[in-house]
Amino acid sequence: MGVLSNKIERENLKPGDHIYSWRHAYIYAHHGIYVGEGNVIHFTSDPGQNSGKGTVVDRISVSSASSSRPMDNPCPICGDQSNLNGVITSCLDCFLSGGNLYLFEYGVTRSFFLAQVRGSTCTLASSDPPEDVIHRAKYLLQNGFGSYDIFKNNCVDFAIYCKTGLLVIGSISVGRSRQVASFLVAAAMAVISNPITYLTTSFSIYCVARYYSDIGVRSDVEKVAVESLVEMFKRG
Repeated sequence: MGVLSNKIERENLKPGDHIYSWRHAYIYAHHGIYVGEGNVIHFTSDPGQNSGKGTVVDRISVSSASSSRPMDNPCPICGDQSNLNGVITSCLDCFLSGGNLYLFEYGVTRSFFLAQVRGSTCTLASSDPPEDVIHRAKYLLQNGFGSYDIFKNNCVDFAIYCKTGLLVIGSISVGRSRQVASFLVAAAMAVISNPITYLTTSFSIYCVARYYSDIGVRSDVEKVAVESLVEMFKRG
């Protein structure tokens, strides 16, 4: 692991690891929890929910979270997963969809966190023991993680919740883990920045927003048992 790359080899994976793989020329990454024996539990979007509508980000997220394996050539392990959505389990190859394997890091220092060029690669929050992480992932596999939403409830939110059990509790929230919030703040500030200061200003704002939005820094977070979370989903 390092500042420039979180790439990891398969043989170094451990059950309970939060892994991800970049899609579409590093525009978007898909995240999941490795549960051992070559299997990954991850949160996916409905392949048809944004067909022909929504933003470009919506359509990228749908195709990124879905397996790229053709329906007429299904995986011998997973079968045809092209129409599945919600929390699913896949073999590592189907999860990666031809991409490289990266490890999301927990409990990093502030300097390490701020040195990362891209967000959604690490957090200052500490991970719970692997057995707790796997329990949450498997429980949500059976009971769901609500409806997929790229900004409010996505694969990063799922994986971070499984690792920490933490949720942002407040009336105003973007994403359960707040990983997307910093991106939105930086984008808004970039719009009002002039072209000369755009690069330096927007990047600085992005780093600061990403830090203060991190679930490991915020004070408005609570530890929520997975059973209680599922009950919250059921109540709507």
